[in-house]
Amino acid sequence: MSLSFNSSLIGQLVDHHLLTEHQLINLKQALNNYRSLPQAMIEQGFVSCDQFISFCKNTFNIDYYDLNSVDLTELDEWVSSEKLIVEHQALPVEQHDDFLIVATCDPTDLSAQDDFEFNSGLPVRFVVCDPIKLDNLINTLFPDEDQYIKALEEQSENGIDDFEIESAHEDLDTASIDAPIVLYVNKVLVDAIRKGASDIHFEPYQDDYRVRFRIDGVLIEASCPPADLASRVAARIKAISNMDIAEKRKPQDGRLKLKLSITQSIEFRVSTLPTIWGEKVVMRLLQNQSTLASIDNLGFESSQKKLFVDVLQQPQGLILVTGPTGSGKSLTLYAGLNVLNTEHLNISTVEDPVEFHIKGINQVQVNNKAGLTFVSASRAFLRQDPDVLMVGEVRDLETAETVIKASQTGHLVLTTLHTNSAVATINRLTNMGVPAYNVASAISLIVAQRLVRKLCDHCKVPEIYIPDEELIRQGFKPEQLEGAVIYQAQGCSECNHGYKGRTGIFELVKPDDILRQNMANIDDPMTLAALFKQQEILTLREAGLNKVLLGITSLAEINRVSSYG
Repeated sequence: MSLSFNSSLIGQLVDHHLLTEHQLINLKQALNNYRSLPQAMIEQGFVSCDQFISFCKNTFNIDYYDLNSVDLTELDEWVSSEKLIVEHQALPVEQHDDFLIVATCDPTDLSAQDDFEFNSGLPVRFVVCDPIKLDNLINTLFPDEDQYIKALEEQSENGIDDFEIESAHEDLDTASIDAPIVLYVNKVLVDAIRKGASDIHFEPYQDDYRVRFRIDGVLIEASCPPADLASRVAARIKAISNMDIAEKRKPQDGRLKLKLSITQSIEFRVSTLPTIWGEKVVMRLLQNQSTLASIDNLGFESSQKKLFVDVLQQPQGLILVTGPTGSGKSLTLYAGLNVLNTEHLNISTVEDPVEFHIKGINQVQVNNKAGLTFVSASRAFLRQDPDVLMVGEVRDLETAETVIKASQTGHLVLTTLHTNSAVATINRLTNMGVPAYNVASAISLIVAQRLVRKLCDHCKVPEIYIPDEELIRQGFKPEQLEGAVIYQAQGCSECNHGYKGRTGIFELVKPDDILRQNMANIDDPMTLAALFKQQEILTLREAGLNKVLLGITSLAEINRVSSYG
């Protein structure tokens, strides 16, 4: 769709310094790919959605309308005006006795106002809305598969095909079969890589189809192609991920590798799940790198970093890194291995998948079909004269017993466990069936962690006034609040809704003799939790609040990942 510049809206944006002459030139080049000028500005990163909405409210003295509150079932009479809605990118959302409310992203479009008034016979009141949500809603109401396919066929530029898919199905790895779908899947993968996504979700529903990216730990809608494309997109992804295309009734797992250049490649771990409306596909991006994050950059407090490094220097013991999926456990393990990776130590790992390739370390990829499991690989390691073992995850009793035995027989073992806290680690292992005395004697260090989004340095602003009483209730100490400035997210062209990048918050527990004795003898989780609280440790919550005081993240973000009260 080719758009023309609306001189009134452009003039106002330039006058208010939201657009520069250089940005206008870039807009003219990009405009053909968007349905509206505001959508183009936001997608190109020239203004944030919040900035645009605030500008419209203040400049044109109109109200904001949240499209999440729209009831599609009540729009039947007005959504029949497809030509008007699509042409003007404006949607009637409420009809009253004496006027019609129309949501728009361009309050200066007087022709839209005239057309809707003529067709409805009612005066029109404009309200401003989120341009991206408006475009998605209109696409949902009027999916046009033919037009969508045509648009995909026109998008062969921008480097979408500048990579090689390494697939066992070489005959399916060309654009000759369902070329627009091939192009669309390629575009989604490239967009996800460019935006730094960790996961891609393809989600079919009854009347629509949604693609979302997980960026900095939060899912964000990326596109809404027509629902009719869902099965074709799923088939394409399954084909290049070495899955059975004909099997749609069972979950499947596969892998896909993109070779971006001679030296750089990105691997995807792919899974499908049959839902009532079709197959949902989730792709996890695994960026194979040789340069790992330093321990200094993980987010440890200085005392925590010293403790972690000190335990790494011990000749034997078990280091457990815990947290939910996506909390950065593997990155912490790799950073630890990087410290240990010297010519004097024999280090072996068994992983599923191998996320980072490290020179000097013997890395093994789990292959359950071939009988190469965490347990079988770990037992084989013990016959290979090891010094350090890393087991990707403890998933069952057999793996737990193997890593504990290895840690008790002169080896340093690093592994991960899915738990919510340090004390829950003990309960999880005993619930698996590991004797409590074995747990108590083996563990050298428990690292509980979360990842939090970092505030954008370009646009973060001081938080509105919060009473000290409320801050103390949320966990701050009175002495910490003297002269403290707490920042909140705002959003700009440099970030993602006010955040850019992530860092870790940690809780480290090194059991002393008294705690080991209690761990071995106490079965009650509540009593054990109380004993953990008596340890002089920095909790996850406290570590997060410290980062709030340093201006690294916001209180809202810490409340998202940790509880208080």
